Parts: sequence; C-alpha cells; structure tokens
Amino acid sequence: MHFKADLQNSVPLFLTLWEIKRNQPRPQKKIVDHKSGSSLGEISKHLKVQRSSVQTIVCKYKHHGTTQPSYRSGRRCVLSPRDERTLVRKVQINPKTTAKDLVKMLEETGTKVPLSTGKRVLYRHNLKGRSARKMSLLQNRHKKARLRFATAHGDKDHTFGEMSSGLMKQKYNCLAIMTIVTFGGKRGRLASRRKQSQP
Repeated sequence: MHFKADLQNSVPLFLTLWEIKRNQPRPQKKIVDHKSGSSLGEISKHLKVQRSSVQTIVCKYKHHGTTQPSYRSGRRCVLSPRDERTLVRKVQINPKTTAKDLVKMLEETGTKVPLSTGKRVLYRHNLKGRSARKMSLLQNRHKKARLRFATAHGDKDHTFGEMSSGLMKQKYNCLAIMTIVTFGGKRGRLASRRKQSQP
C-alpha cells in the first residue's frame, strides 16, 4: 500500500505512542502528524513503529475519519475482575465479613468504592447476607392450642389433670433426649434419662 505525494490523496496520520519511563508515574503521550505521501514501510522506519500498527491506524482513519480511540458506552468498572475475586474469596473464607469491612480493605489498597458496589459484587456471586430467624420453642399456635385444651377440660377432676400433665412430661422428656443426642451426650446418660421418664 503506497500513498502518492499529491495533497488530495495524502492521509493525515496521527500515531499515538505510549512510553513508560521509570521516573515518571504517568505515561508520556507523543502525537506525530504525518502528511507527506509515503509508503507504510517508510512511515514505520521513520517513527520506529511496527508496519502493522501503521497500517491499522491508516485503515481506521480511512474508515472513520479520525484516529481517536472509540470508547464504549457507559462508565468503566471501578473494580477489576481480580479485585472482585479477592472480595469473594475473603467472604468465602470468613462468612461473617461485612460489606463495610470489604470497602475498608479496598480503601487501604487505594481503591475508593461505595458500600453499594461491594454489596452488588457479592450479590452477583450469589453471596447474600441473611440472619438466622430466632424461633421460640412455643409458637403462638401452640399457646392457642394449649389454651383451648385448658378451657375445654377445665371442669374435669384432678386425675385427668395428672394424666394430661404426664403426657406433657413425656413431650418434654423427648425434647430433653433430643438435646442430649444433638449436643453430644453419652449413651449411658441417655439410657438413664429414658428409664427415669418411663412410669
């Protein structure tokens, strides 16, 4: 691909090179304007750039009429995929970690992120904050059933009360046995409790 020297066919070429130096924190931007008609090889030798890069920029200018980078729509992500993986790993190791703790950890590394962003990242990875519901042993329906039972059988004699309380005791003994089993009680203690509960 060659370019003639006449001004009508000459292509203005804006080459942007990024040179990162050790002393400078930001890369230095060099813009070179090339309007003379010459081949791609000559331009690449003159500017010390690869020929393929020069060809890409020329084709882009011919197609779009500019060499400015075409930005995508929308705001760029604040957190990189690596930061997201770090947050998810921290929560998986310690599930009691709050979103505020994660935001503070990111601020220490130099990334300032709102609290909603941290929550959104965790929610995207199916990590949702939930607190266990505290359920009482006797719920409202149990209390109502006991009250109904007491009002229905309130006029009976004391022998019926002893029989019904015996039923209640058996229920509580079952609960006591369950707590022993679940919290690692010994079998000997369990057997002795069973013997005591039986009349």
